[in-house]
Amino acid sequence: MKELFVLAEHRQGELRDVTFEMLTKGMELSQKTNADLTAVLLGHNVQEFAKKLANHAKKVLIIDDARLENFNAEAYQRVLFHLISERKPSLTLVGHTAFGVDLAPSLATELNLPLATDCIDLKFEGEKLVVIRQVYGGKVNVKASLRKSDSYILTLRPATFEAQETKPQGGKIVKIASPLSEDITYKRFIEYFQPPAGEVDIATADIIVAIGRGIKDTENMLVVEKLAEALGGVLACSRPIVDKGWLPNDRQVGTSGKIVKPKLYIAIGISGQFQHISGMKNSDLIIAINKDSKAPIFRTADYGVVEDLFKVVPSLTDKILEEKH
Repeated sequence: MKELFVLAEHRQGELRDVTFEMLTKGMELSQKTNADLTAVLLGHNVQEFAKKLANHAKKVLIIDDARLENFNAEAYQRVLFHLISERKPSLTLVGHTAFGVDLAPSLATELNLPLATDCIDLKFEGEKLVVIRQVYGGKVNVKASLRKSDSYILTLRPATFEAQETKPQGGKIVKIASPLSEDITYKRFIEYFQPPAGEVDIATADIIVAIGRGIKDTENMLVVEKLAEALGGVLACSRPIVDKGWLPNDRQVGTSGKIVKPKLYIAIGISGQFQHISGMKNSDLIIAINKDSKAPIFRTADYGVVEDLFKVVPSLTDKILEEKH
């Protein structure tokens, strides 16, 4: 029977969210193409990961090797070249992350397989694979068909597909001997570099309060910072705020910043150009505050407040603090 591979991504003892997003999309595709959804897990002492993945896939292929404990694109490529050549999956899904961008192009080249990167959707039409990608900074969606092949490799954009809870699949865990025969000395893992203390990763935040040019002046940011603090959220922004130097670029949401998917996203004084929308449109709940009733952000928001942010935000903060006490 045909297989559809999903490459599990893990880091520092945790499976990354993109893994379950890909498994959700993979399940949909496998049902439509009558293929076995197979999670591929590379690592060392990762049996617990395998058990979690077995709830979401028909099979879990686990390759346990000390040389795979930390991600190394060269080591992963050697293992995956062996697996894909032997098992010939119809499709291999990889996250479009630093991990996937380092691995997928070289792997596809070595295997001489069609590759599409940073995809936001895909489906099989007959015997051809069709993908949706964004161009011109997210302004245009392009539908493209890949050349006919028995196997394909795709990278999927994180936070594009919602990870769904499904009934446990009871997937079979299959241990496969590592094909690695020697250490890779010319490319090796050194260490994880953590952001400076006090910094935040907006991509993992559950609550984001984002500001745009409507804040007018850096001194006014304190108004929104108080709201973010009251909500237990983090402060983010659109590109104009970074361009002004009011917040660092790791707080920017959008195609040239970070893709986020929080439970709550509050856009304050943000008009909502497509570059920004592309970075936050998959948030669970979006609230927009803008005095311009024609601002594009309202087309994406679940709730909108057409009013001066300097009237709304302080009142909202006070009400939240009041409810807490």
